[in-house]
Amino acid sequence: MRKAIETLKNIWKIEDLRQRILITILFVAIYRFGSYVVLPGINPAMLTQLRQQTSEGLLALLNMFSGGAFSNASIFALGIMPYISASIVIQLLGIALPYFQKLQREGESGRRKLNQYTRYLTIFILLVQAPSYLLNLRYQSGGSLNASLDWTLFMFTSTIILAAGSMFILWLGERITDKGIGNGISLIIMIGIIARLPQALFQEIISRMTERTGGLVMFLIEIIVLLVVVALAILLVQGVRKVPVQYAKKIVGNRQVGGARQYIPLKVNAANVMPIIFAQAIMFIPISLIGFTDMQNTSSFMQAFTDSRSFWYNFVFAILCIVFTYFYTAITINPQQMAEDMKRNNGFIPGVKPGKATADYIDEIMSRITLPGALFLTFVAIMPAFASVFGVQTEFSQFFGGTSLLILVGVVLDTLQQVESHLLMRHYDGLLQSGRIKGRSGGVAAY
Repeated sequence: MRKAIETLKNIWKIEDLRQRILITILFVAIYRFGSYVVLPGINPAMLTQLRQQTSEGLLALLNMFSGGAFSNASIFALGIMPYISASIVIQLLGIALPYFQKLQREGESGRRKLNQYTRYLTIFILLVQAPSYLLNLRYQSGGSLNASLDWTLFMFTSTIILAAGSMFILWLGERITDKGIGNGISLIIMIGIIARLPQALFQEIISRMTERTGGLVMFLIEIIVLLVVVALAILLVQGVRKVPVQYAKKIVGNRQVGGARQYIPLKVNAANVMPIIFAQAIMFIPISLIGFTDMQNTSSFMQAFTDSRSFWYNFVFAILCIVFTYFYTAITINPQQMAEDMKRNNGFIPGVKPGKATADYIDEIMSRITLPGALFLTFVAIMPAFASVFGVQTEFSQFFGGTSLLILVGVVLDTLQQVESHLLMRHYDGLLQSGRIKGRSGGVAAY
């Protein structure tokens, strides 16, 4: 307890860190306030059907990512997910199209152009999703609309408001990255997820306590399982395999004199949470195609892909997680470049020839450790479905794994890493006595 109080005092003493934390809290408060600002012409007391619709299935997950704004018919109802979807599309285009590949290699100027294209695509997605959301709102909660409301005008103005709301969230995330403690977009998503936790936990407690036998025991078992899954998620985020590399200080003839031994940290899950985000964005496509209002009238096969607890949804989701883990690892880790950098710096892996043999060796190691990492990531991704099978409430089951849990773990570790880096730069003690905090980058803070 004394260590925690002393750490908080040290954080408050650092003016720059204190200002960044306060700015972050201010922007987060604005975001949470906006999630309760209802669209003009909507009576919030008449949104019972919409809240019931978003209490289960895939819409419950979408509502969680928006921090409850989706079920509140808020100006932030569409949240940050359209921007994430646009970012995924731009990254895929960077692999498929030479023009986008060229932009990726142009440094800062290319990055600005890619960000501009991402924003244009985000606006396009919003202009498609917003009318679909409004039609669903009319279908589910017609009584919440003002009787004298002109529907055409309402659609036009509300579409603009919803698109502007999502772009404003994007602006808040960028300001948190620049002026706050970093990871603005991820932090916005994390806050939206955490905002649903108290209500989900309270509903689960009430549900278990109303059971006649074993209710409290089952709830305690759920908490233990949740803590175990969180620990596994932390290991998944931080897991690293080290490859020894010998660096020569001086070359005499064909022999090296002296030298130092270092390691290449290769992550068991180099793709971090991106495969799940990629897969989740694709799993949202069925809802976008059939619309929110027609889910009850579609075939049972399509309905299975709108239910996050169904077998086919989780089977396809698991396959996509594995595929995207290999895909994202392949575009993140370049064994050929690593081998060339080692050769340029007079380095080599003991027992392996420099050049192509080193690149093949690194690629082989990455292939071996990526498979268990992908399977582990997939297991965590589909854990909410298993939790639902054992009677856990839908909202609370989302915290047993999936995108929500990995985002929470990853963002919390990254944020603590940022804070610790500020403390260490000012020669204060870190947050932990046992060592440095590792974030999703797999190493210590370097900001």
